[in-house]
Amino acid sequence: MAALKLSLLASLSSPPKFHFHWTGILCGGRTHSSFFLRNASTITKSNKKKKKKKEGNDNGGIVTAKPESLAEKMKKRTRSDIEFDKEQAMGCGDTASHVPVMLGEVLEVFSCFSSSSSPLRSFVDCTLGAAGHSSAIIRAHPELELYVGMDVDPIAHERALARIHSLCGDSSHLKAHIFMRNFKNIKSVLREVDEELLSSGVDGILMDLGMSSMQMQGKDGNVNNAERGFSVLANGPLDMRMDPQATLTAEDILNSWPDTEVGRILREYGEESNWRSLQNKIVKARLFGGLHSTGELTDLIRNTTCRTRGGRQGWIKTATRVFQALRIAVNDELKTLEDSLYACFDCLESGGRLAVISFHSLEDRFVKQTFLNIIDSNSEDEKGEEGEEEQCRKDVRNIRVDNGEREAWIKQMIQGRNGTILTKRPITPSEEEERLNRRSRSAKLRVIQKS
Repeated sequence: MAALKLSLLASLSSPPKFHFHWTGILCGGRTHSSFFLRNASTITKSNKKKKKKKEGNDNGGIVTAKPESLAEKMKKRTRSDIEFDKEQAMGCGDTASHVPVMLGEVLEVFSCFSSSSSPLRSFVDCTLGAAGHSSAIIRAHPELELYVGMDVDPIAHERALARIHSLCGDSSHLKAHIFMRNFKNIKSVLREVDEELLSSGVDGILMDLGMSSMQMQGKDGNVNNAERGFSVLANGPLDMRMDPQATLTAEDILNSWPDTEVGRILREYGEESNWRSLQNKIVKARLFGGLHSTGELTDLIRNTTCRTRGGRQGWIKTATRVFQALRIAVNDELKTLEDSLYACFDCLESGGRLAVISFHSLEDRFVKQTFLNIIDSNSEDEKGEEGEEEQCRKDVRNIRVDNGEREAWIKQMIQGRNGTILTKRPITPSEEEERLNRRSRSAKLRVIQKS
């Protein structure tokens, strides 16, 4: 009777599913014990996968990739071999602090239109800024007949207006139009200029997604004056609006948005590994009145960032990522960028080119993927099942090395139904430009041409 009770207790104390495994081990059974160990190994691997999947779900479905080494990053880009012309770059910049990035490379992209057989007759600068790139394009292409410049920043608009008009004074046939609009409105802008432009298209479009010194400086022109909230090192209001007419500010996000949304912004837009700790500190700060200046935010970041992470440079890098994340959220930059890339491509004529300069990895990946979607996208009535469409995308995409073209800057291209990506890998500044213009170090240039 006692033996029966012990047997019953033993069966209840171990999971029925693996009862025979334990029996095998206790009895020294070679077959059962090895079977159990194999199953245990399988279960462990399965649990690891589940844990990894759970971590991905906790991060909003995003599994953070390991940081790339410098060698891996170098493989994924094409260093420009165009000689950096310092005098030309400085001449096109309006101040010593504002020098157009990758100016020689941009001119090279549109140099294909210089011949009499295919002149550059129309050009749109979607991010006018100080008109550095635009000035160089207008000077390099005397055949240009129509120029359109756009910028949502009122300071940029005011400065560029006088500069472009002075350049147009030397040309009687060039018509220039300057608009204080966001580049997402390119179609409505071109419709205002000439309704036929939407059907005929333009030859060239440029988008420089970097922040100019005008966003970093105040009305007095001092770059250290951070009254717009973009500077990490100088105190100012938590604003970060590109368009002063917009209503949402960084202060609104930090002090009133749900904590999960704040964490998502830091994680996805800033690609910040320490996002959860920062999220908790930001939410905790609300109990003591919230955050109301960039100085208060940088103090919070400095106190949150581990002192062993590179000292002063460590927290500054973290602060830069946080400021980037907030700026993207305030201005809805990624959604605006996606819509704008599609709109700009639609506005090109056959053979027209769109050049985009980005300044951080998140933005560059977004441009890259959107370009891939653009060249292979179908019209609504041609779309089939998702599987068929994906297979078709793989079939039509043709990656080749191009050595026969006259344009030496084109190394590899990706061809699709609707166009060709002329930069399979982004072009980055020359070493000389990176040395003389620190703001160019993270710049990446991608170009797409319409079929």
